[in-house]
Amino acid sequence: MLAIGRAWMSRPRLLLLDEPSMGLAPLMVQSIFDTIRAIAAEGATLLLVEQNARAALSIADRAYVMETGKITLGGSAAEIQSDRRVREAYLGI
Repeated sequence: MLAIGRAWMSRPRLLLLDEPSMGLAPLMVQSIFDTIRAIAAEGATLLLVEQNARAALSIADRAYVMETGKITLGGSAAEIQSDRRVREAYLGI
C-alpha cells in the first residue's frame, strides 16, 4: 500500500503495478484492488501484471494472457473472462 501511495503522489499518467497482491491476506488484497479502482477512476492509465486473474479482470478494460513469455490471447476484459480456455485454466470454472 505504501509503495502504491508513494508512486501515486507524483500523479503519473501511467502507473505500472507488478503483482500488487502477492503474499497478502485476502482482506488486504481487496483493499489493494479497491485502491487500484480508485486510481483508475481518477483517470490514470494502469498496467497491471497480476496472477490473480479473477481480481485483475474485474477491474481491467483490456487483458492479455501471457504463457511462457508469449502473449497468447488478448482482448477486452469481458472477452478474456468469457473465453473457455481462460475460464478453465485461470478462473477454475
